Amino acid sequence: MIENRNVAISPKDFGADTPIGPQETFVKGVYSLVDEAIACELDRLRREEGIVPSCQPGCCHCCRYHILTNSAEAHTLAQYIRREFSAEQLNDLRLRTLQWHAWDNSRPGRHPASTMVVAGDLSLYEHSCPLDVNGVCCVYPVRPVVCRAHFVSSPPRFCFTANDPESAEDAPQVLNSVVEAVSPFSLVIREQIEATGQDFSRSQMLLPQWLAIEMGWDFPISA
Repeated sequence: MIENRNVAISPKDFGADTPIGPQETFVKGVYSLVDEAIACELDRLRREEGIVPSCQPGCCHCCRYHILTNSAEAHTLAQYIRREFSAEQLNDLRLRTLQWHAWDNSRPGRHPASTMVVAGDLSLYEHSCPLDVNGVCCVYPVRPVVCRAHFVSSPPRFCFTANDPESAEDAPQVLNSVVEAVSPFSLVIREQIEATGQDFSRSQMLLPQWLAIEMGWDFPISA
């Protein structure tokens, strides 16, 4: 068990008065367009193809995949945490993130990360995203585009066993048309990041890695 340590919280950096900067405003605006595009595509799938996603509240199997995000979305997420979380919630989140990193840093081989699923590693399922609290995303309003656009039409158990090399279940049936519907907005975020002079590929890391960096937590982070 990893020992919890209290986090010193500065009133200047945390709380309801945390300012909303231009980047956060931009990303939140993109999220509104993303959600609208997703709603339209889900409605089209239902009307024209009779396809309805099986994803329901409390189903969080995809939160246990490795999730890649970028600097702009990570900053927006961290600002939401600073503004909305209590000191106790921050301490709990820091401990979950620390535990995730301790596990990730200890894995032999440490294979490259993918955008959502790292195939063939059942151990991933034992270590959910630190933002998953009892099956609920604690930053749901500012979850990244990759999370917003992930829908499946297959039974939830397919997602549960997606990383199990011995599973006899079929692969999850991802609604790729939803991902395609939001791809232009992902490109807009990339262009905004590159407009600041950043290399977009270098701005992408696993969500828990960005979380630790953005929150200024002082524990080892493996690239």
